[in-house]
Amino acid sequence: MIRTYFFAVSIALTGATLAADKPAHLFILSGQSNMQGMNPKLGFEPETAKLLPNADVAYIKVSRGGQPIRLWVTEWNEIAKKTGLDSTSAGTKYYKPILEQFAELVKKHPNPGSVTFCWMQGERDAKENLSKAYEVALTTLIANLRRDLKQPNMNFVIGRLSDFSTVGEWEAIRKIQVSLAAKDERGAWVDCDDLNNKEKNGVKRDDLHYTKQGYELLGRRFARQAKLLIEGKRPAANGRPE
Repeated sequence: MIRTYFFAVSIALTGATLAADKPAHLFILSGQSNMQGMNPKLGFEPETAKLLPNADVAYIKVSRGGQPIRLWVTEWNEIAKKTGLDSTSAGTKYYKPILEQFAELVKKHPNPGSVTFCWMQGERDAKENLSKAYEVALTTLIANLRRDLKQPNMNFVIGRLSDFSTVGEWEAIRKIQVSLAAKDERGAWVDCDDLNNKEKNGVKRDDLHYTKQGYELLGRRFARQAKLLIEGKRPAANGRPE
């Protein structure tokens, strides 16, 4: 049986013109289902337009629900072996598209004022108890992007896993995401604990996926933390930039 897999890849430009005298800020949005579910036009784009009114903002989005980080990291098998895990990867499906689509952005904006990587992923790795390798894998992914995109000063903003679960290594992944952001002067994280609050038949619960308003706020928080990093300021330590 032949299985066909699809993943989202999109390029978007905000602003009516690409004026040569305007600074350009480029974003890479990537991850699994909660990144896939975030519509940048409903939160991210309006917020970047408000925060960066005199600049061109462009982004790519490469996302696919239910995917582990190993499909972004070429070195996964080596990392897994060193951390005593038997989880292996047959290859990286989602890394090359980032490089290819980013190259198209750079053609339009050859000298960007900033580049920011926004990452919303980790649910799959938490469920599979892969936290031992997760920090190394995510650190490697960020380093690889900085190298391969030729953007050594690339900022990154991590969407921390929500409070959906406490089983497996969910909490361990959450702590790793915050810790990794704190270790890098160009890193930040966003809190997602209030984005997944749902109610059905009068019963409140935390869902794996976010509400429509939650996805909008996720995009706005990504943009707000990125703006602080772009300006060389400290991002919001609580993951909820105003």
